[in-house]
Amino acid sequence: MKITYNWLARYVDFDWPPEELGERLTMLGLEVEKLERVGGGYEGVVAAEVLSREPHPNADRLSVCRVSDGKGERQIVCGATNFKPGDKVPLILPGNALPASSGAEKPLVIKAGKIRGAVSEGMLCSGKELGVSEDADGLMILDSKAQAGQSFADYWGIESADYVLDLEVTPNRPDWNGVIGIARELGALTGGALKLPSVELEETGDPVAERVCVRIEDAVLCPRYSARLIRNGKVGPSPSWMRSLLEKIGVRSINNVVDATNFVMMETGQPLHAFDYRQLAGGKNGAAIISVRKPREGESFVTLDGREHRLSGEAIVIADEEKALALGGVMGGLNSEISESTQDVLLESACFLPQSIRSVSKKLRIRTDASYRFERGADPEIVDWASRRAAGLICESFGGVLQAGAADAYPNPPTPVRISLRYEKTNRLLGVQIPGGEQASLLRRLGLQKGATTESSGEFWVPSFRPDLKREVDLIEEVVRLYGVDKIPSTPPQGTVGLHEHDKLHDALMLARQILVGQGLHEIQSQTLISDQAAGIPSGLKLLALANPLSSDMGALRPSLLPGLLETLRRNSNHGLADAALFEAGRVFCLRNGRPAEEERLALALTGRRFPPFWTKEKEAGDFDLFDLKGRLELFLEAFGVRGARWRRAEAPKSPFVEEGSLSIGKQVIGRLGQMRPLLAARLDLKKPVLLAELDLKILLTRRSQKRSFQALPLFPSARRDAAMLVDEAVSHADVLRAVKKANPDFLQTVELFDVFRGEGIPEGKKSVAYAFVYRDSRRTLKDEEVAAAHAKVIQRLQEEVAAEIR
Repeated sequence: MKITYNWLARYVDFDWPPEELGERLTMLGLEVEKLERVGGGYEGVVAAEVLSREPHPNADRLSVCRVSDGKGERQIVCGATNFKPGDKVPLILPGNALPASSGAEKPLVIKAGKIRGAVSEGMLCSGKELGVSEDADGLMILDSKAQAGQSFADYWGIESADYVLDLEVTPNRPDWNGVIGIARELGALTGGALKLPSVELEETGDPVAERVCVRIEDAVLCPRYSARLIRNGKVGPSPSWMRSLLEKIGVRSINNVVDATNFVMMETGQPLHAFDYRQLAGGKNGAAIISVRKPREGESFVTLDGREHRLSGEAIVIADEEKALALGGVMGGLNSEISESTQDVLLESACFLPQSIRSVSKKLRIRTDASYRFERGADPEIVDWASRRAAGLICESFGGVLQAGAADAYPNPPTPVRISLRYEKTNRLLGVQIPGGEQASLLRRLGLQKGATTESSGEFWVPSFRPDLKREVDLIEEVVRLYGVDKIPSTPPQGTVGLHEHDKLHDALMLARQILVGQGLHEIQSQTLISDQAAGIPSGLKLLALANPLSSDMGALRPSLLPGLLETLRRNSNHGLADAALFEAGRVFCLRNGRPAEEERLALALTGRRFPPFWTKEKEAGDFDLFDLKGRLELFLEAFGVRGARWRRAEAPKSPFVEEGSLSIGKQVIGRLGQMRPLLAARLDLKKPVLLAELDLKILLTRRSQKRSFQALPLFPSARRDAAMLVDEAVSHADVLRAVKKANPDFLQTVELFDVFRGEGIPEGKKSVAYAFVYRDSRRTLKDEEVAAAHAKVIQRLQEEVAAEIR
């Protein structure tokens, strides 16, 4: 929405400079996005009368002129030859510059001085030098009616410097889509009166009812429709003041009829439309019937932009008895547009259903200034005033005869809204004390009429142009806007931060996400609702089904996070992304003792290459395996604060997804992991091994310890002993660690597996494993004998527990 500073000043008095006006409007809620200076540039340019013209004594092509500038006589040296004494010409007085529109790269400031020995006290100008024409062959000769000393801006019909304000209007304030609505806000702020233009009409023709009849078929789509008729006028250019103003705000001037409707739309926020009355059925020698209706089946229409549209059921059609004339509230048609031959004008002013206008505008991809305003809601009570205002402006330049009255169909005028305001509630919400009388006064400035009142409250009637006011709190917002948001004191928030068990869960989930993202995994969020045919769901598993599912694909609550992870892997693989490391934390739903239960789970999925492809390491990267999954889980548990977890290979797999192992603390199983079953992987078209894990977050939280201890860097050296041994294939790393723990050797600090070998020289069913044992005492340097004794205990326990053969 664009307005100008001078235009706004016509309707309300204020003395703020443009920059301060922008700040005031912003504080009222009308954000000023841009402020731009336009026009002006003719300061110091006046009309001058040539009194005499003599040849220059020292230059053949120059002349010395005596001119009157309205205040006295001046001598000017001039090189033009197309003027004579008695002519009126433009004169730039000394100390002023040629206007920027003249095309000069830098402003040329005129100074008094001598030219070839003759004094020159200014400069006589051509049309090109003033930027008003391309004629540079001589001086610009003004009309004989021009007065010496008259400013050139006044003579040429150019306003002085003005400022264009580009405003961001919120959708709930349709009254701000017109200059008058914005002026009303400023009047309420300053306490000044709103100065509306006079709309007294000289209606000399027959009653319009004899020439126009309006029929509204659906009063919901069109609450009000008004038509006026102006006959025997002449289409031509608009007055210069109107053209200049419209061009400043970016509206192209067309002719005196269309420009008047556009001007009133920008002035009031009420769109209007003008039809060529003689193009309407019955408009030449009878009475035209205007119907406001829905489109007929298969009806099409050609709009003013030349495009043909097939109309849908939500459109509003303005039609005569034979054809459609316009898309109501959106755009008129070619078959009734105002042209140079138009003599009779039918002026439309109406109100339409916002939802319908928005739907049609979006569907047909037509965006106009009218549709923009109707989408936000027009005021039905301003329809007639805007029609009379536009009719008066059209008659000033179009001429003709204005038929008496209007064909105004208004079947169901709305009932005014009443809202009660408790003054104490305003003070309680704002934290300041505003007397009730002052609150009522501020609301009356905005056009709200006061009804029944008491000392503690008041009832207010909401004007039709404020559809956004619906509740008591809306009135409180209006009070604080005018009182001044900047006057409300800032206070620190009061109260205490509450604690809740879900806060701990939230913090724990955030920590879990942070740890896993730090390991290079990507988080996903899959649907809670799944199909009973989702990946990995066995046919006999009873799911928690919805009573009224949205679709067959969303008919049950998920019993596990793994179906969502597998579906994400499948979709990525189908799009050429076979390498993925994913995790998800969320709720699952199952039956416990016949009753629905909800659990928090954490699930991981790895597939493809363990490192992103890179030309130097692509052959060395390799694919994810079970040890990658275990390693990430070990790191996660350590960082999460869960210790003492044991890995076991399940004797009877219970998961439909993986050939699994389990993770437990004591006798309590906290999760399951393993490689996805080959048949399931083939069904999902996943060609590389998929490693999956799912943990019970509730158990992890109960087993979690948030205690942290500091361990200083060692002051004494360590001693390392390596041990290579043959063990049965079934012996796991966890079995070895348990045996070492049972040995309970002195000074043992760390145990690390650094080699596993199968092949030549190793018996069938056996494997060679190599461990590094690091011994250290934090108080002194260990002796070899002490390290040897401790290491011997470890070897002995390994031989007893896992039947290790030391190599």
